[in-house]
Parts: sequence; structure tokens; C-alpha cells
Amino acid sequence: MSEPIYAIGDIHGRLDELHRVMELIEADGGPDARVVLLGDYVDRGPESAGVIDFLAEARRTGRNWVTLMGNHDRYLRNFIDARTVHDPSTRPGLYWFDPRLGGDKTMASYGVEAHERSDLAEVHAAAVEAVPDAHREFLASLPTMHVTDDLICVHAGIRPGVPLEEQDEEDLVWIRQGFLEDRTDHGRMVVHGHTALDWPTRYVNRVNLDGGAGYFRNLHAAVFEGRDAWLLSDEGRQALPYG
Repeated sequence: MSEPIYAIGDIHGRLDELHRVMELIEADGGPDARVVLLGDYVDRGPESAGVIDFLAEARRTGRNWVTLMGNHDRYLRNFIDARTVHDPSTRPGLYWFDPRLGGDKTMASYGVEAHERSDLAEVHAAAVEAVPDAHREFLASLPTMHVTDDLICVHAGIRPGVPLEEQDEEDLVWIRQGFLEDRTDHGRMVVHGHTALDWPTRYVNRVNLDGGAGYFRNLHAAVFEGRDAWLLSDEGRQALPYG
């Protein structure tokens, strides 16, 4: 039987929920459980800095965790590195500090005030000073995909028909159209987040674990044994609903 792999959906600054699901994982798989986090650690929730600090420290201490990059993590990275507040894959006129994206909450978690009418240079200077080097190094090192014999773990999804080694980062962190409606067998189960649902759902070729923690619903973790999957709860493993 394959070694169990645990996966966690989009966190969005919900440090309290991250601690809760990590406790569920440890109860099911022990302290050395293999965990893949699917990205979007920041924005919308109140403790983005705390989430990054927790994950960066876990990496430093050698936890058996894979932390993938989400589009919101890339927003933070790109703002610090290049003062960028708009992603080409976002609709025109929607900027990172807009509450709908939640960059204002991320900056607040670092003690920096930011809103859509802020002086960009001033906010950037304050952010560069406030965001620790360890957080910047963490963001710069996030991979976009983790592949096992049975699973393709990624933030948003993959472009059907494109070999894994040729997948584009834009698709891996942003794709919806062309992926969500596709029912192709990719040879492995795709495990992703990015598109918020009311509840994690399994489909014929993928599992979406984004249950809307960024909209103050619960964060979710699942355990995979081969392609079989269950959600974790206080009552133990539960079946994933099918969509």
C-alpha cells in the first residue's frame, strides 16, 4: 500500500485553522506525516504573516512538508520584489490591495497599512522593511507542482493535453477554464485548490480541497492512499462527496 499523503487546501491567513488541521493530520498519521500544502497561504484572513512564519519554520526544522505556490503567494512575492500590484491573469482594474483579493489584510498582518489609494512607494518601502528575509526566501523557493506515483499536487490545476514538464506557471497557479470542466484521465489524480467551493469535492480525475477558508469557512485536510481519498475530521476519516 502507498504511503499516505496528506494535503491541505487554501489557507488564506487562517493560522488558527492551519493549527487545527495539522492536529488532525498528526492524530491520523503521526508527527512525521507527509504533507503537501496547496498554496495561497496569504490574503483575506488576518494572520498571513503568522502562516508564513509557521511554514518557514517548519521547513527550517526539516518537517516532511511540501509547500506549493499559489497565485496569492505570488502576489506577495511580486510586490516585495518588484512593487507589482496587478497580475496579468487577474481581471483589469483589480489590484492586490483590493479587499476582494485581500492584499490589504496581508500587509496589515505585517503592520503595514495599505489600501487601493495608498502611495505605492511608501507601502512598498514599509513592506520591504517589515517582511523578514526568511519570509522572502520562503516565498522565492516555492515549487509549483509535486508529483507522486498516484497524484499531481498543484495549486490551481493543469492544462489538459500538455506534458507535466511543459506546464506553464500561469496555468499551475491560475487555471480554471479548460481544466475544471475537463474529465481526462491524466494518469494520476490531480489534487488542487484555488477555486473555492462550499465543501471539498472529488471528481472523476481530480480533488478540489478549497473549501473556502479565505471566506471564513473551515480549512480542510485530506489523506490519500494511492488514489483513494478521505477528509479528516474530529471523528476520523470521512468520505469525500462526488461532484
